[in-house]
Amino acid sequence: MREPVYHARSGDPGHDVHPARTENMTAVMRHEILGPDAVRAQQAASHVAAAATRTLAERDVFTVAFSGGSTPTGMLAALADHHLPWERIHVFQVDERIVPGGHPDRNLDLLQRYLLDAARVPSTNVHPMPVTDPDPDVAANRYADELARVCGDPPVLDLVHLGLGADGHTASLVPNDPVVQISDRPVATTGPYRGHRRMTLTVPVLVRARQQLWLVVGADKAGAVRRLVRHDPGIPASRVAHEDALLVLDDAAAQQLGSNPTSV
Repeated sequence: MREPVYHARSGDPGHDVHPARTENMTAVMRHEILGPDAVRAQQAASHVAAAATRTLAERDVFTVAFSGGSTPTGMLAALADHHLPWERIHVFQVDERIVPGGHPDRNLDLLQRYLLDAARVPSTNVHPMPVTDPDPDVAANRYADELARVCGDPPVLDLVHLGLGADGHTASLVPNDPVVQISDRPVATTGPYRGHRRMTLTVPVLVRARQQLWLVVGADKAGAVRRLVRHDPGIPASRVAHEDALLVLDDAAAQQLGSNPTSV
């Protein structure tokens, strides 16, 4: 049996939040399966740039949050080559490890190297998670206040970039961590995961984002991708995905999806 094709809604990225959207809604995701790394990076970057351009034609500010890891570095570098009005774009983090500044596991370092420095994003428009503060929970509340100041209360980001773990986590919403169930605040801290506690945006703020861009590569993610597009409630990522999502994959990550007419 052929796997279904999932189509993104065709609305403008600056549309109002869909009134029926909840954290338990069914995802409708358009797949783009792109082989070469450079092609995926360019497509993902073009998607972000187009969303920013359309939004800024209607509003003064575009807000975006990026996830960490090495997978999006090509996208970030390609996005830096787009001539966007960065003075009107605010950049947030989806999640960050609670480690000291300069630690090799910091997501911020890759974001800084591949995008923020290269594109000369004004420092006033960059909003790093304050993970070096003495009390991470207090720091999470402070980041929530910063989100509200820029994105409204409750905060609505124009676009979030998300990854997917082999265990079905996205952001730092990992299986069996109580953070996955949090619904009363937009930023929270996790328990230890792979050696570090994390600070993360929570399910409600990720669901409210006007657009989502998922970028997933690797055969180890194939099972999680299949569960994601089948809306399996057993993985945290399925609680987050919504109808404006675009899922950009490599062949390895897509290998359990079967025939897919959106592949290129």
